[in-house]
Amino acid sequence: MTNKNSKSVETQMLIRKPVEMVFQAFIDPTITKNFWFTKGSDKLEVGKTITWEWEMCNVSAEVLVKEIVSNEKIIVEWGEPKTTVEFEFTKLSDDTAYVIIKNYGFETTGDELIEKIKDATGGFTTVLDGLKAYLEHKINLNLIADKFPKELSNHGQ
Repeated sequence: MTNKNSKSVETQMLIRKPVEMVFQAFIDPTITKNFWFTKGSDKLEVGKTITWEWEMCNVSAEVLVKEIVSNEKIIVEWGEPKTTVEFEFTKLSDDTAYVIIKNYGFETTGDELIEKIKDATGGFTTVLDGLKAYLEHKINLNLIADKFPKELSNHGQ
């Protein structure tokens, strides 16, 4: 088993909504598309491989759902080479949840590892920022699209 503490990324955010609502936002692609990817092939279910698409970047990812504990945890594998992403949900009160996203299992070293960790940290931080804005204020900030505008797609990204 991979050591989660070695070569890992961790981001977190308090969301002022019930944990059930926050958890569902990651399970259901019709919600997730408002703060992360633009299209998901299906709801997350253990054992399923789901496709997430970022249409503005012409990028997709195959996501294998490894574990789901309702309102507490989602574990998936994705990427090439594959890494593990854990989404942890903690109920702090009836109206607040704390989300931690961990990404680990990186097989690279040196500068390549540093770049992967920087990208994952920035990406998952942006996801949590977008989640907070969408669930708390019903605002889709278009953070992912604006982070990677199509006008710059040919400029070294």
